[in-house]
Amino acid sequence: MRVKDIMSTDVIYVDRTSRVAEIAKLMKQNSIGAVPVVSMGKVEGIITDRDIVLRVLADNKDYHTVTAEEIMSEDPICIEENSDIDRAADLMAEYQIKRLPVLRKGNLVGIISLGDLAIEKIHIDEAGEALSGIARGISH
Repeated sequence: MRVKDIMSTDVIYVDRTSRVAEIAKLMKQNSIGAVPVVSMGKVEGIITDRDIVLRVLADNKDYHTVTAEEIMSEDPICIEENSDIDRAADLMAEYQIKRLPVLRKGNLVGIISLGDLAIEKIHIDEAGEALSGIARGISH
């Protein structure tokens, strides 16, 4: 099965100038934990709820003025839509991430999460392996 078969296509994303307060509201409204930072269809970064806590709140920064550009993780790991879902699970485990932006010819077209892998009953093993890799931690 391919990534495009199970990815979410209704991706919420922001640009570099978006303020953290707006991003947090988008996350809450859409029940999501990560938001890609996109410019002209290209993924430039990603912001997770954890980034907001550690890079803004824990550092006592003003979430009304801090922008996506200031706290995003640049050059996130992405995957092409025609990749096999085993590859997605491998990337999640290797890089200890729960979500992958999905690309078509370099442009954002979706997002796949560990939950997407787990929902597909046939892919429970892949999701379990990815989660195991995430929980284990990087050993290099």
